[in-house]
Amino acid sequence: MASSLLQIDWKKFEYAVPAFLTVIMMPLTYSIATGIAFGFLFYPITMIAKGRAKEVHPIMYAMSLGFLAYFIWLH
Repeated sequence: MASSLLQIDWKKFEYAVPAFLTVIMMPLTYSIATGIAFGFLFYPITMIAKGRAKEVHPIMYAMSLGFLAYFIWLH
């Protein structure tokens, strides 16, 4: 499973940060779903930070807002 981490382009900030947070949050929170949620939350944020906001699908923004609401109110 860890061998697939080699396929991530770690030199690109907008891909590296969400991937790293996904991988690191899984063991820290004892939940695969929470780790994936962090990845979904931070991917649009990093794309906006790099000025590539138009490349993100609107559904991804909706999912990101849903996960943000989950972390704020339900968790």
